[in-house]
Amino acid sequence: MAKEKDLRELFHDTLKDIYFAEKKILTALPKMAKAAQSENLKAAFGKHEGETEKHVARLEQVFETIDEAPKGKTCDAIMGIIEEGQEVMKEYKGTAALDAGLLAAAQAVEHYEISRYGTLKCWASELGLMEAVKLLDATLSEEKKTDADLTKSAEGEVNLHAEAA
Repeated sequence: MAKEKDLRELFHDTLKDIYFAEKKILTALPKMAKAAQSENLKAAFGKHEGETEKHVARLEQVFETIDEAPKGKTCDAIMGIIEEGQEVMKEYKGTAALDAGLLAAAQAVEHYEISRYGTLKCWASELGLMEAVKLLDATLSEEKKTDADLTKSAEGEVNLHAEAA
């Protein structure tokens, strides 16, 4: 009879999922920055690339707290979100709507990350992994701030530019 899986295993599997996602995001952000037309949006993507490197390092520390090696597990969700962003880059290249599409793709990534980090933080707390809770909470806070910054950029510049064209 198969062994029943528990919350600790689910935590570990989900940790592998977000680790994979963060690594994929690291490869997507420079492409998005290069494609962006707005200097502010280019800068935002560049800034988030640096933050994402810290997120990967924190995740590696979380793996350490559960005595596991950092290892990713293919995340179909992030692959789909990144693929949508690539389609926007291709289909809207050179148009005023490109930055609005890139920003929307970036927010889809942020919302996915916020969901994952919130869940992992809750599970870590339930499992008594207080060091992991601190690490995950730090990243969750940064992801929420990035999402808020992207919203400001969308409402203050990018969407208006796309609409005015």
